[in-house]
Amino acid sequence: MRLRKKTPKHSKKPSKRALLLGLGLDAKDGHVRVTKGENFQLIGGSRETHEVMQEKALKFNEELDKRKKRLEDIGRDEFFEIADKLKLGPR
Repeated sequence: MRLRKKTPKHSKKPSKRALLLGLGLDAKDGHVRVTKGENFQLIGGSRETHEVMQEKALKFNEELDKRKKRLEDIGRDEFFEIADKLKLGPR
């Protein structure tokens, strides 16, 4: 007689995950810059570009805190609203 493992009828949904990814392509000094934080990962860029990405990622998180939301909880429209407010995107 074979015993089978019971599978739960109501299995949990995988939790949503979200991440802001910043990619800088203007580094000419050979230095690879990487910064990881809550909700974001920033890779590359010149010193100036990387600092700007850091500042904007932190401000994005501050805006989420003001709204009492997590990155995973906001929709596309709210994401772009915050991004426009912070002037995220290519310069």
